[in-house]
Formats: sequence, structure tokens, C-alpha cells
Amino acid sequence: MALGLTPGMGLADARARVPGLDARPHDPEGEAQLMARLADQCDRFTPMVAIDLPEGLVLDVTGCTHLFGDERGLTRDAVRLMRAQGLRVRHARATTPEAALALARFSEARRPDERRQPGHRPVHALPLLALRQTPDVRLALRRAGFTTIGDLASLPSAPLAARFGAGLVDALDRLLCRTDSRITPRRHPAPIRAERRFAEPVAHLDTVMAVLGDLLQSVCTDLAERHQGGRRFAVRLYRSDGAMRDLAVETGQPVREPPIVLRLFEERIEALADPLDPGFGFDIVRLAVPLLEALGHAQDALDGGKARGADLAGLLDRLATRDGAKRYRRFALRDTHMPERATQLVDPAARDLPPWDAACPGEPPLRPVSLLDPPERIEVMAQIPDGPPRQFRWRGDIHRILRQEGPERIAPEWWRRPEGHGANPGLTRDYYRVEDDAGRRYWVFRNGLYERETAAPDWYLHGLFA
Repeated sequence: MALGLTPGMGLADARARVPGLDARPHDPEGEAQLMARLADQCDRFTPMVAIDLPEGLVLDVTGCTHLFGDERGLTRDAVRLMRAQGLRVRHARATTPEAALALARFSEARRPDERRQPGHRPVHALPLLALRQTPDVRLALRRAGFTTIGDLASLPSAPLAARFGAGLVDALDRLLCRTDSRITPRRHPAPIRAERRFAEPVAHLDTVMAVLGDLLQSVCTDLAERHQGGRRFAVRLYRSDGAMRDLAVETGQPVREPPIVLRLFEERIEALADPLDPGFGFDIVRLAVPLLEALGHAQDALDGGKARGADLAGLLDRLATRDGAKRYRRFALRDTHMPERATQLVDPAARDLPPWDAACPGEPPLRPVSLLDPPERIEVMAQIPDGPPRQFRWRGDIHRILRQEGPERIAPEWWRRPEGHGANPGLTRDYYRVEDDAGRRYWVFRNGLYERETAAPDWYLHGLFA
């Protein structure tokens, strides 16, 4: 800007003013990826990290400075981490994020915290660009004779808002720390987390796993106090050179037993295509539980052992951790009353699924164990066209019905397009549970209401009871 260049100026005009101008292609996607990587590295200082594109990072270090001695120690470590990657860093500390960003971008020298020297306000010397207003507002301010933030600081808010807009007054209050302001972190901190910092970097994986076991004991104790269990456990390993490795395991059911989770992490590490490289060593191990669910006390079996369902869930978790969750599927109920679409294959760790209907004790099942896909056409003999079946022919054999129960009427899903599979889903179905003279049980249905939907309804055998 000192050379007469402004944002939005054409490249030819800019080179006419500055013949030696060095022009580089703009890569916003690359800049965003770089800032995301740097923000991940700053997680070692505080979980409250926000990105201010194109070149700003904002860290809320409230409650974190004691881990580094004080604010100066945290700042020193953060700057050292950035400079080790060949980056030039300008930093500032302030009460609000807007003030810290403005001081870092526009202040020529390092400024102390404003709260420590109330009489000295370095923000007052900043240019109007620090307000981050539109070009029209900045031009109007310059025409009115304002050049710095200090020129506006002592003016009443009402005339400024009436002339330049309420947005200017709000930005000015945030910049002068008159309004309490907070950042919006790019990742919300996990509800339960624990970490271990080392005075000297640790290069042995066995030591890291031992520390992970201690952290699991801590977080599982917190889970027990909350009467909850974890569905996802995430570990982030921070190397002393700034690199990071993330490991995460998921479970099909909420758990809070440290040995179970530790075994899953061991399976995950053994299955890694790229083994963990400690480099010069890890200096921080952080464990988080981002996904929680209610978990009461487990009921043991009558013989004193654990319930079989817990063993099966643990087996599925280990297989999914070792080979990948996409290699395995389980059946789950789908929210529909059409029998052929009532189940679906889902991920073992899928959540928020409809519960299975519990069978009534002593009653026969309402649905057969297996369904025929598609339903098979049968020839039925009935006393009246819309009455229950008396006998039917299926695959060349005659089945005389001794007992039957029904009908269970299932209306078509009118919002779905008609499909094939032999039976027209656009007709109403009347299902019957029948038992033949040999004791075999079948699930049959009449497709269509007699004389209301069709003149001659067809019959189909849809399922076999055990």
C-alpha cells in the first residue's frame, strides 16, 4: 500500500506502478490446508484453536499457561514450533481475539498484554484496516479525517453508528476490549480427556502403551462416575519435532474397561500399514473420548460368568479394528412395515437404529425365521374368495392346513415406486400364519383385496417358520 498498490488492482496496473513486482499464483486451497495443519499442531498448547484465514491462528490459552510456566513460556514454545518449520511468525497477546489479531498484523513491535499496562493502549496506534470494515466504510472514515483507532476510541457510539453503521461500533468495541469476545474453536474439546507430558521425549513404544494404559484408567474412572461408556477413543501422539500421529478405535457398544480398549489400540497399531515412527520421541500423549453413551452396571450370567453378548461385541470390535469396519456387517431393523425391507445390513458400530421387537413369552413368533426372495406363487383353495386358505400347492406338493391365524393386513407404501419380485407392492396384502398336517408352518399372503383391488387375488408363500 505504501507503493500505491491496493487489493483488487489489475496486475498490469500494478506492474506499471512497480516495475519490479514479483507476482505469485494464489493458492487458497493450499493455504487452508497449511493453516489446518498448523492448527492441529497448536492443539498441544490448548484445545481452543481457531483459524483466521488466510494467515491467522487464534489460541485461547485460558487455564493452559501453567503447563508452560506462564504466558511467555507458552508463547515462546509456540513461536519456536512455527519457526522450526521455516515460517515467519508475528504474535501478540490481548484480552479479545480481535485485538490480538490486529496487534499481530499491524503492530510494528511486540506489545505487552493490555491488561498489564492499563494506561498504555497500543491498539490506539493501529490503522483503520484493523477494524476489518468494507472499503466504503474505510473511505468514509478517511474522508471524515480519521486515520487511527485512537481517533475513534473516545467518540460516543451513537453518532458513529448513525453515520458509519452499527457494525463499525461493534468492531471497535471488540478491538478495544470493551466487549467480551470469544473464539469459535475448529474442534470442540471432547467431554472426557486426559494427557501426559514428558520432560524428555519418549522414543519407546512400550513406554507409550504403558502411559496409554494409565490414561485409560483415568478416563474410565470418569466414565463410571458419569454412568456412561465410550463408543470412540482417540489418541494423539505429539512428536518433539511438531509431527503428530492419530489413532482411534470404535466399539459396537459403550465400554469403560481399560483392558478392552487397550487391546483394541494394540490391534490398531499392529494393523497399521505405516508403523509408528517416534522420530526424536513423543513429548505428549493425549487421550480423548469424543463419543459417549449411557451405560449402567453390567449383569453377570447366572453361572457367575459374563454374558455372551459382551463377548460377541468384543470379538466384533477386535475384528473391525484389525481388518476395518467396512469388512463386517450386522443385521439391523429398518423403520418400515414391509417384510422384505424390514432389515438392513449396517456397520457394527452404527448408532440410532430402531430397536428389535421383543417376542412375547410363550407366544409363537409373529415373523418367520427366513423369507423367500422373491415370494413364491402358490395355488390356494379357500371356502370363500376373501377367506383364509384351507390347502395350497407349493412346488408340486399339496399342503392341507390344520391351523391358521390371521389375517394381518399390510397396506402398500404408496410413496414408493412399484417394484418387481413377483408380487405387486401396489396391492394390499393379507398375511396368514398356517400349519399343515405334517406340523410345518408357513407364512402366506393374499395379494390384493377381492373385488376392490383385483377380481382374482394371487397367493404367495413368503416365509418359513423354524
